[in-house]
Amino acid sequence: MQTQRGMALLIVLFIVALVSILATQMGTRLQLQVQRASNIKDNNQAYWYSLGAEAYAQLAIIELYKLDDGIIHANQPWVDPLIYPIENGQITATITDSQACFNINALAKIPTEQATNNLGRDTQSTPAMDAFSALVREVNNNDNYSAEVLRDSLADYLDSNTIARPNGAEDDTYLGLAYPYLSANTLLTEVSELRLVNGVSLAWFGDLLAYICVIPQNQELQINVNSLTKDQAVLLGALTGLSVSDAQSLIDSRPETGYAQIADFFAESEMAGLSLPKEQMAWFKTTTEYFTLTTNTQYNNTQFTLTSLLHVQQQQQVNVIQRTFGSR
Repeated sequence: MQTQRGMALLIVLFIVALVSILATQMGTRLQLQVQRASNIKDNNQAYWYSLGAEAYAQLAIIELYKLDDGIIHANQPWVDPLIYPIENGQITATITDSQACFNINALAKIPTEQATNNLGRDTQSTPAMDAFSALVREVNNNDNYSAEVLRDSLADYLDSNTIARPNGAEDDTYLGLAYPYLSANTLLTEVSELRLVNGVSLAWFGDLLAYICVIPQNQELQINVNSLTKDQAVLLGALTGLSVSDAQSLIDSRPETGYAQIADFFAESEMAGLSLPKEQMAWFKTTTEYFTLTTNTQYNNTQFTLTSLLHVQQQQQVNVIQRTFGSR
């Protein structure tokens, strides 16, 4: 009887321990589920706050064109970040000119009179390709060979054929990698895709990102000379052939409200001595059609980042053509 009573006590203790473990696990999981639901709720709320900021920016950009007769320049209100307080957080919205950078999709634009050899391979570079090569040399310590490799490889990556340029790369190069893939043979949609192109070096890729961008489904190279900053003198020098110091001087001497006409830009002393072809002169404008809105929303314990590429049509309508979630 004493032995039986001891076994019964052990069974009771075992059951109590088991119930305690189950209760603890259930309590922990409940707390996790509650916290997870709260995080999802806060993240969704931050997302909708970001979309609200985006809608507000679309309206504000339309009004922006009325300030200076459609001229977009670096001394207008859009340059400064907007910080808007909300309950339990704040929204920080930053607008940048997406035509104050080198649209690398422009390397896909090949003139119809482009010379080819007897194999159908492109043998000449375009002015946009030469400008891109000059830009790369500015960030890679004037390594001309690596600049030409990236230039030709990027043009090959964008074009529709599978014939490599003299310093370029096509499918056979990428298929030989440890993790093989094919050339895109189409325009890029995001600037980070450039990391896949042959010739890119991590040693200077981050520096190059400061001057380049991608406008999806657009292979035009259009630069707003009114919104370039001194930090972008390297870009202006690569596009025009000016030295970096002359490009900085040109940006410093720019009128406070920007150039009213692009002819005023070419009349500057630094530009007057250059003999740019018409194709190259057509790169420069005094207004902008593309803006990038970066919205950072802090709500409770959540931080949400939304990057929106906005396209302005005839200075009357703003459309969102791309959204990117998270920090770049």
